[in-house]
Amino acid sequence: MRRPFIAGNWKMNKTPSEARELVGELKDMVSDVDDVDMAVCPTFVAVPAVVDELEDSDIMVGAQNMYWKDSGSFTGEVSPQMLTDLDLEHVIIGHSERREYFHETDREVNMKVRKALEKGLKPIVCVGESLEEREEGRTEEKVAFQVWSALSGVADEDIPEVTIAYEPLWAIGTGESASPEEAASTIDSIRDIVEDISPGAEEKIRIQYGGSVKPHNIEDFISRTTIDGALVGGASLTAESFAGVIKKCQNRGPNR
Repeated sequence: MRRPFIAGNWKMNKTPSEARELVGELKDMVSDVDDVDMAVCPTFVAVPAVVDELEDSDIMVGAQNMYWKDSGSFTGEVSPQMLTDLDLEHVIIGHSERREYFHETDREVNMKVRKALEKGLKPIVCVGESLEEREEGRTEEKVAFQVWSALSGVADEDIPEVTIAYEPLWAIGTGESASPEEAASTIDSIRDIVEDISPGAEEKIRIQYGGSVKPHNIEDFISRTTIDGALVGGASLTAESFAGVIKKCQNRGPNR
């Protein structure tokens, strides 16, 4: 049975003090939620404050990126051991902004996924198509290639530890979102790909939707049984809106 999973990607927002204040408010607002997995992914510098504030909370903490080496001369990078030493459980890998602005490749995404799993971290792997690719009818082709690449070399037993976040590039930070029908169709195709890679894993792996998810539209997505939650951007930057998204996902687990 797949539990709904809502993760907040704060991107380059919130100082450590602002982050502590936000999660301090959030944990009180969702203290009665026991059937939704929740996580926040702050900036690296805010992680210690967030981990400390959420010590007695069910809200998990993740990172927004990591490198695939254990240590070494890689200025500006963060190793998986540094994340696990801070008790982080999840790490976002391959977000479209990393791919676009920092030229992250599918090969690098795969190396990060494999290293994260090796070190006990649970990757949230982002995939999605551009507007041009969607208009050309190449959504499934693009997403299939990204999923195959990300999971290449991953052991069958580790695949359910991965979460896939389907985020169409044209819906990230634009106020636009895919229709629930479009999102569900693409996520169904992702499950088919996972089945081809590791039969049976398609029923266990969690697949989120991301792209302008808000409290007012999350129910439209989570009502589709193939959609297991959301990777939330802007709406995760205030406790009220993020709690609103989370609470709308309660009482959904038995349907999965």
